[in-house]
Amino acid sequence: MQYFLRIPPFPGSRVTSLASPGCADVDLPKLADVLRQEQVGGTFWGVRPKLAIHHKLVLVPDNTNQLHEMLSFLDGQSCTIVEKPGLSIPQGHRTTPACPDPWHLAQHANAIWADANQDIALVCALLDKHVRIFGSGHFERCGHEPLSALASAVAQWSYISPFDGSDWSPFQAIEQLAEWRKLIDANRSIGAIYGVAGWKRVTLDALLWDGANTPPYSRRVPCRGDGAVQVAAWKSRTTPALLKDLVAQGFQICEVEDGFIRSQGLGANCVPPLSIIIDSRGVYFDPETPSDLETILETQEINSTLCERASALCAKLIEASISKYSSGSGAIDLPPSDKRRVLVIGQVEDDRSMISGGRGISNLELLSRARAIENDAWIVYKPHPDVEAGHRKGNIPDEQILSYANHIERTGPVAALINAVDCLHVITSLAGFEALIRGKSVITHGMPFYAGWGLTKDLCAMSPRRTRTRSLNELVAATLLLYPRYIDPVTRLPCPAEVVIERMAKGEATVTSYLVLLREWQGKLQAVLSTMFGGR
Repeated sequence: MQYFLRIPPFPGSRVTSLASPGCADVDLPKLADVLRQEQVGGTFWGVRPKLAIHHKLVLVPDNTNQLHEMLSFLDGQSCTIVEKPGLSIPQGHRTTPACPDPWHLAQHANAIWADANQDIALVCALLDKHVRIFGSGHFERCGHEPLSALASAVAQWSYISPFDGSDWSPFQAIEQLAEWRKLIDANRSIGAIYGVAGWKRVTLDALLWDGANTPPYSRRVPCRGDGAVQVAAWKSRTTPALLKDLVAQGFQICEVEDGFIRSQGLGANCVPPLSIIIDSRGVYFDPETPSDLETILETQEINSTLCERASALCAKLIEASISKYSSGSGAIDLPPSDKRRVLVIGQVEDDRSMISGGRGISNLELLSRARAIENDAWIVYKPHPDVEAGHRKGNIPDEQILSYANHIERTGPVAALINAVDCLHVITSLAGFEALIRGKSVITHGMPFYAGWGLTKDLCAMSPRRTRTRSLNELVAATLLLYPRYIDPVTRLPCPAEVVIERMAKGEATVTSYLVLLREWQGKLQAVLSTMFGGR
């Protein structure tokens, strides 16, 4: 028997099964209620066909002979037949693609005729939908003994976490399947995806998959005839003309960007991301427009369970010294000083975060401002790693840096450096958020996403949309648990944030290629040439 609870075939996934022979002691009525609520089991990721008003009797046969048997009972009724490889369907009958979402089909059909081994028979029984069973098999008693069928399909199996191999109850398996359903369902309305480089797709394919088709990467405006109302775009990699055409055609553009715990290595070196965000309102780093993250922080109630997860997540981030691009404590050998230690974070000056939320402040101006405010402090300047790698704009010659700062720190991990200081000055840098997690005071000169919620000292006027005061755990829950999507670098399955962080802590998050190695060497060469011919 095929497992009723099974992992969707995400592109690139390396694990295919949740279940193994065994037995779970489970409350069957409660299990039935949870399955009805979450609507997982069977090919729940499948297509969702529209049924014609006169074809709402759906036939789900196992073979051609069974199909002819079903057709012989029609008595003039119109029907829709679910396709299957090897099934010979007489001409003139309406069909729907193989492996549809059985929950959708059962809810939208008036009646289902199904082979006794088809998952949809159990789904119909759970939804109290009329089903006529043909043949013999695992679900032949669904019509009159649904709990017995449920016991054999779900409770008589044991379940294992695909991420760490730990034992799961059926309810834990259903909880994870429900998260996967939410992800897949969110992708169903996306008609095309723009600006995603090929080297990123090794991890992004699974996060953008709609359950039926390979993510629709494109360079053209899609057709509205297929019902798509949204497109997703990495705007900095999509031409303005194409974006304008998409808006003119009435598509809602959802922005795609790297997540906040991104990878073990730099995006500038073509290391694919382990997390992304897809924002239907705007994007988190642009304070001129609302974003999904800002809306969560302003309007959503974040319960105690999420806050407890956020607190545990913070503890793990601190313990493993995890930041956006790295993990591990490394060595920080700052010169001794009895003065207040202040860290000033450099950024990529032509980055969209700086352009939209930086209020026109350059790295050099940030240093100057920090020195004016922190007149007696011992100031450390940390250049941005992409600038140091030779790929991006924002370099300051050493002599100019040292006219304001006491020390330049290039090699130490950001997390360890944050731990070594008392305060951070940032424009919009994510390091300010990472510093809040580590209990440091943060002074913002621009308008980052974490400013304006009562946790930072903000030197510029905040958006009038940000009126709520949030706790640190609420900010972390919104930013790291509710907003991004994550992919497990080992199984290549979409996963909770905790899985990625655990992989990074254990050194299991490396996703490399020949392109990554080439970009690393290219960056080193550019940095050397910059130093020799007018850089630092």
